[in-house]
Amino acid sequence: MEKHTITWRGVQVEITFTPEKFGMTEHIELHSENRIALPVTETGYRSHFIPIGTVAQEGGPVAYVTAWLDFEAERTRWRGAQLSLF
Repeated sequence: MEKHTITWRGVQVEITFTPEKFGMTEHIELHSENRIALPVTETGYRSHFIPIGTVAQEGGPVAYVTAWLDFEAERTRWRGAQLSLF
C-alpha cells in the first residue's frame, strides 16, 4: 500500500493506492481535507477499483489521480465546492 498527499487546486487530497487488491484489481482511495467536494466525489471520499496496471501506465498514483481530477473537472465544468446561483 502506498500513501501520498497532493494539493489539487488548493485542496489537500490524501491518496491511498493498493496494487493488486484481491489479486485482480487495483484500488485507489481519496480523502480531501475537511471533506471538501472534488469533481469525483461530493463527500470528499472516494473508493475506486481499476484494472491492474492502469496506475503504472499513467505514471503512478499521483499522476493518475491528478489526471483523473483534471479530466473530470473539465468534463463537468467543475468550479469547486462553492455553488453558483447563475
